[in-house]
Formats: sequence, C-alpha cells, structure tokens
Amino acid sequence: MKILISNDDGYQAEGIKTLTQYLSKNHEVVVVAPNENKSAASSSLTLNQALKPKKIDTNIYSIDATPSDCVHLALCGFLEDEFDLVVTGINFGPNLGDDVIYSGTVAGAIEGRFLGLPSVAVSLASWEGKNFDTAGRVASQVVNQIHTSQLSHDTVLNVNVPDVNFDEIKGFQTTRLGKRHMSEQSIQDKDDASLYWIGENGKEADNGVGTDFHAISNNYVSVTPLQIDLTKYNEIDTVSMWLDQI
Repeated sequence: MKILISNDDGYQAEGIKTLTQYLSKNHEVVVVAPNENKSAASSSLTLNQALKPKKIDTNIYSIDATPSDCVHLALCGFLEDEFDLVVTGINFGPNLGDDVIYSGTVAGAIEGRFLGLPSVAVSLASWEGKNFDTAGRVASQVVNQIHTSQLSHDTVLNVNVPDVNFDEIKGFQTTRLGKRHMSEQSIQDKDDASLYWIGENGKEADNGVGTDFHAISNNYVSVTPLQIDLTKYNEIDTVSMWLDQI
C-alpha cells in the first residue's frame, strides 16, 4: 500500500518518526506534517493565507499548517501520488473519550476519510512517552490487517496504545469513547495577570468496561470506530415538534 502519514506534534516528533520507520518496512510512505506542534488544532483549515510545503527529505514534507491542512493539501493537488490509506500519529499523549473533539491527530484522520480514504489515528496513551516502539508495532499490525476489514466508508479508527513494553500488551479491544469531567479551571499567567492558560483536561468520568479508558488502564490496545456524521437521530422528532410551535 501507499500510505500518507501526518500528525499534530510536528514532522520532527519521535512519534511520527517511529510510525514512519515501522510502516515503511512493508509499505511505501509519504510524510506531510506540520512544521511544529499543532496539538488540539481539531479539524481547522487555514483559509486566510496560502500554504507553502517544504521538502525536508525524500518523501518528507513540512508545512506551517494544521494536520487537516497537511492531509488536505497532500490529497488535493500538492502531491500527484495515489494513496491507499491515511495514518496519523503516533500522538504523544492519549486521545481518549472527549479528547477526540479537539485532537489534531484524529482530525487529520477524519480529513483523510472526508477525502475518500480509509484512515487510522494512532496515539501513545500517556504523557510519559516511553514506549513509542510499542505503538509503532501495534500500528504496523493494524495497517497490515486493515485491507481485510469491511468498514463502512465513513469510519475512522481511533487507536490508543498503552505506554508499556510490547510484551505487556494483553491484546486488542474494540471500545467506545469514555467521557471526562469538565476541564480544570483556566490558569492566570504568573507574570502577566491579563493572560490565561487553558486548564488541563478533566479527569475520567465514564471509564467502565467497554470504554477506551478501561482498555488502556488494563494494558489493552483500544480501537474505537468513529463516525463523521454528528446528527443525533433520536432527537429529530423532538426538534421537529418543537419547531412546529414556532
């Protein structure tokens, strides 16, 4: 397969280098990634200025842009390559539960899916980042098997890998997204009281059996199928009745 690789930590991040190393053993890969960390960029596209890809090395490009920008440009005219798959990551840190709303790693995969390709987002689910090789091996296993899947056209796979040695991984679990409590309060800057820092993610709220949180805490790889359609179908009739009163 020919695989487009991107991320939100920047083209020099350990995670994307590890992912490239493992996937290039069996596939042809091209890296198009931000020139620096663009974490929590979500699915934003840059529309107010032109973007300039920079060739770093053979099949490696960086852009001062978001992950969605990078995937979009790579698939829509910047490169002439025909790709079979988009893989984003390996993210430094988890993309569990509500994290997927903000994640640039997941957004890059979603952009690939928008543009017609099967897509996988891969994250090393801790902030210690000790075992990127484990995540690289897991990503390789998933990618090497994905051609056998019968996934629908709008599915994105969100893969989170425990930050442990590979031989400590207990297996794979198909999971649903858990939920977090509200984010921590914003923090006033120590040196300038007019500035604020966004607070940390909330703690786990829904982390029971079947969730991505539960899988990771028990040393299982979490694989969550995500859908792009955000319509809440069971509320359509309720909203329709409400609108009839207007």
